[in-house]
Amino acid sequence: MDISNRGVDDEAKLADRNYIRWDAEGVEKIPENEEDDIKAVADMINTIQKAQWNSHRHCYSGTHARTQGVVKGKLIVHDDLPKHLKQSMFDHGAEYPVVCRYSSEPGDPGLDDRIPQPRGFAMKVFNVDGDFLPGGAGIPTQDIEFNSTPALDLADAKTTREIIDLRIKYGNNQPELYKHLDARPDTALQRFRDSVRNTHLESTRQYSQTAFRFGDYVAKYCLVPSSDTQQKLYHETVKPDQHGSDILSQWLQNFHRDHDAEYLLQYQLCENLDDQPVEYAGKVWDPEKYPWQTVATLVVPKQDSFDWELKNFWEDQIRVDPWHGLETLRPLGGPNRLRRIVYPASSALRRKMNARPEVNVRSMAEVPGPVPLALNGFLEVN
Repeated sequence: MDISNRGVDDEAKLADRNYIRWDAEGVEKIPENEEDDIKAVADMINTIQKAQWNSHRHCYSGTHARTQGVVKGKLIVHDDLPKHLKQSMFDHGAEYPVVCRYSSEPGDPGLDDRIPQPRGFAMKVFNVDGDFLPGGAGIPTQDIEFNSTPALDLADAKTTREIIDLRIKYGNNQPELYKHLDARPDTALQRFRDSVRNTHLESTRQYSQTAFRFGDYVAKYCLVPSSDTQQKLYHETVKPDQHGSDILSQWLQNFHRDHDAEYLLQYQLCENLDDQPVEYAGKVWDPEKYPWQTVATLVVPKQDSFDWELKNFWEDQIRVDPWHGLETLRPLGGPNRLRRIVYPASSALRRKMNARPEVNVRSMAEVPGPVPLALNGFLEVN
């Protein structure tokens, strides 16, 4: 599928489509017992964290515990966007400093890279202006997180409670876990995570999975590797009999030492709530019906992607939270309402057990680690 915006004729057609407003009736519908489900999930995530502490004598986040690399770059908002894409922080051309982390999605920091699992990507965007959500008031950043699978298996609060419970009980007994998953109506969604392609992270497309406000509209977003070098790596897959347990971070270090990386940030606007549900994140919004449209480019120049100081600072003191950001990019739907409660609870336990305070960085100057040579002048003025 073409990863760039379409030609002039296609662009005009996309501009004329009937996109659903974020505040339209039916966009969000809070189900019964959601609050109880969310509280139960928060407790379960803390249980997972405590179990990992018992193994490692250090507390990590309940998910995305394994860092594969942390890099610095800049997000370049295109200045020639059509009107329907000029939304929120994308309403004018601009360049923003960013710090980004590659991760493996499960909550085990020692997870072997040779085991296929979803991978994650997150970034903090600095120097953002506008009205911020209450959770991020006074912190001028836009936190954006991604996952390598387009559909979220923890599709709503009820499903999350059920699945996390099964993983806690049977996570070390896959046949027993599969027996319980196979009895569910969403078996394919739940088992998909164990059959993902285990490939080079620089070639991996990343997705929001859940819906967000996009200025006037509702949308999902994705991050697409766009340089020729990155795209060629798509066919480089992990071979358990040839590669070591940390092959993904090794590949990242080798790549970022010798190459710049470039990604397209794309949005997929909502037009049909029946076909593009907001409350249930387990369904992929068909990109053939609802095309991805590019709004910005993420540029990551050559650098060391595994600086120990920066890695430890991110893991122990930074929190990436989609509720830290602009009101005009507000998280929508049940999975995001769950994150609003679960993320602070997970973070609070980490700070308590590791005896290290949370640091809400407000500028790139507060982020440790070396500055890539290509960003020296840019970061000094930003």
